[in-house]
Amino acid sequence: MRMKNVCVVGAAGGIGQPLSLLMKSSPLVTKLSLYDLAPVTPGVACDLSHINTGAKVTGFTGADQLEASMAGADLVIVPAGVPRKPGMTRDDLFNTNAGIVANIAKAFAKACPNAFLLIISNPVNSTVPIAAQILKNAGKFDPKKVFGVTTLDVTRANTFVAENQKWDVSKVNVPVIGGHAGITILPLLSQVPNAKFTEQDKQALTKRIMFGGDEVVAAKAGGGSATLSMAYAGAQFAFSVLRAANGEKGIVECTFIESKISNMVGVPWFSVPVELGVNGVEKILGTGKLDAFETKLLEVALPELKSSIDKGLEFVAKMP
Repeated sequence: MRMKNVCVVGAAGGIGQPLSLLMKSSPLVTKLSLYDLAPVTPGVACDLSHINTGAKVTGFTGADQLEASMAGADLVIVPAGVPRKPGMTRDDLFNTNAGIVANIAKAFAKACPNAFLLIISNPVNSTVPIAAQILKNAGKFDPKKVFGVTTLDVTRANTFVAENQKWDVSKVNVPVIGGHAGITILPLLSQVPNAKFTEQDKQALTKRIMFGGDEVVAAKAGGGSATLSMAYAGAQFAFSVLRAANGEKGIVECTFIESKISNMVGVPWFSVPVELGVNGVEKILGTGKLDAFETKLLEVALPELKSSIDKGLEFVAKMP
């Protein structure tokens, strides 16, 4: 069976619209369902439907259409939620976005529990555990198919390292482990083949990769957060999942998952390189060897990451 039916939940937003455009442009997608509470969603679907690619687009709006939008989906991408604004941390997003993701997870469990679930909604370190726990409570959780999308950290790392080393960015692949917020983001610069970094370069690159989102928020001067780059990164990860589900071999991506490697480092969720396959996560490739600089950063990151995960789990525990 070839996976081709995709649903974007949060399709009318700053990430959702460009993400939906990228999904519509792909030959991997034959059916594209767009959902958002915003009443413009059918208009977004109509707009995209005029593009001369094969995917048939349908728009859904209103709380009563959420489950219908996911029915029959092979893959659901969730960029839904409020965006980050100047001075706002990812924790500030929590109360609103936690409830949104929880509601989506409940609908997912009913409408398409065997689909792949890709969560972009921030703060990912909390929202992914929320969705997973709700699926567990419903008896519908598959750890191979629930992903926190951390690909933007990798795309930033690849871009910044290529600039620093004066390389062709298409040939750069920087593993990024940990989480998807600030100091929990850990680029493994020591594992970039043939790279030569000064200590100053290493520190500056690591900080820029960790806080790349703040750079965009500041540059937009109150006009939004990272939407276009996030849409691109989310689409790239979705395409990787679809290609692997359709039988393509050797596809490796970093992603925030629940796994044995997570428990080994002392947290239940952790971003790590994985090989994707027909059923999702085929093989967990691990962190590889960290140098002293990265080891120290990981030690600092883990308590922060654990706190964010616990916050998500506590949110579900307190739900009525």
